[in-house]
Amino acid sequence: MAGKFVIKTAKNGETFFSLIAGNGENVGKSETYKAKASAKNGIASVQKNAGDMNKYVIKEGANGKFYLSLKAGNGEIILTGQGYSSESGAEKGREAIARAADGADIVDET
Repeated sequence: MAGKFVIKTAKNGETFFSLIAGNGENVGKSETYKAKASAKNGIASVQKNAGDMNKYVIKEGANGKFYLSLKAGNGEIILTGQGYSSESGAEKGREAIARAADGADIVDET
């Protein structure tokens, strides 16, 4: 089920976006960008790359949770997922991001 990208303003005045799944769960967040146009470019990159499971990196954090990142074609991280209790949970998180990004609307809350 398609989700939505929500563009917001961070406390420092920069712009970021979150990817919200169809069930309302926040499945990923971007870095902050100085310009809203850059955030919109980031969304386009997530839409382009989210379906390619090879573009995700899963790493175990010092706290024992597993974290995933989605990388663009240039290797830059464009979306970071939540922490998961297992590696298999993070792998399922990749699929949730791909489903949510496919056809997702963009909501500007700035």
